[in-house]
Amino acid sequence: MESVRVGLVADPAAPTEIAQGMADLSPPGGHVAWDITVVSEPFTTGSDDLRTAMDRLRDQARDRDWDLVVGLTELPLHDGDGGHLLADTDPDRRTAVLSLPALGGLRVHAQARRAVRTLVSTMAEPGEQDEQRVVLPRVRGRWRLLVGMVLANRPWLLVPGLKSALVAALATGAVATINSTVWVLADSMSWWRLVIASLASVTLVVAWLVIDGGLWDRPEDDSPEARERSRLYNASTVLTLLTGVVICYVALYLVNLAWAFFVLSPDVMGGYIGASLGYGDLVVLAWFVASAATVGGGLGSGLESDEAIRAAAYSKREEDRRERLARDRQRT
Repeated sequence: MESVRVGLVADPAAPTEIAQGMADLSPPGGHVAWDITVVSEPFTTGSDDLRTAMDRLRDQARDRDWDLVVGLTELPLHDGDGGHLLADTDPDRRTAVLSLPALGGLRVHAQARRAVRTLVSTMAEPGEQDEQRVVLPRVRGRWRLLVGMVLANRPWLLVPGLKSALVAALATGAVATINSTVWVLADSMSWWRLVIASLASVTLVVAWLVIDGGLWDRPEDDSPEARERSRLYNASTVLTLLTGVVICYVALYLVNLAWAFFVLSPDVMGGYIGASLGYGDLVVLAWFVASAATVGGGLGSGLESDEAIRAAAYSKREEDRRERLARDRQRT
């Protein structure tokens, strides 16, 4: 049976993991076998021009004697007119690029598998000579891409990167929960002030992480593409950090609530502040303490440097890719 040599070139980390799961990919109908080789290489590093990335992929195909090649990247692809791409295909050179975040972040492995099968099948067909682009819808597609970028950052893994802040916040909360002055303050707080306190505490911590970690991306030039890329990078960074900090906030609240129910009695608190209190007031107390402790613990998080925090920023990962590529070139 005739076989087609297919190369899958994937950015390091998650794209490589996804590509490795496609080593057994077969064509629809099974008339021609696919001989698939997976290579982990940051082929999009430092290339804002999609053509440059396609040229790198074609060089890989020529050097490795592949019939066609597909690149998998975690970076957003731009169409040059302010829109975003799911995939770009050059059947003439039998080269394609797939943007994984544009899949939306849900069931990425299955969606990427289907997309790669379609791309390879299209390029393997004789007579397909026109460039084919899969353009995302202007508004809905941008949100889909942004969600995909945030989920690709895996914000839940940010929690270990904030471990020292979380420990500090837990210690602060444990002490504040049994402080009589805090009881008085919590009893005086209305629900809308508690909501504002929660929002303010989370916002302050996110802002501090961005500033302290130098995570804010600035466009390299004044081109619309560079500005749009920076907006996407910064939006995904902020949303990733926001999700991670909210997870920490909820965990802190639950721990504080359990601690309050364990060590405090509403009757004792009520007798001290001269009010009739119930267990619902312990819920309010834990809420207030979580907001205060989040600020206290979060502002101390800048004392630690963790790769999980850097990984929340696409721009920092791009820097890491460039450094990795430079090291590889020095070795060769």
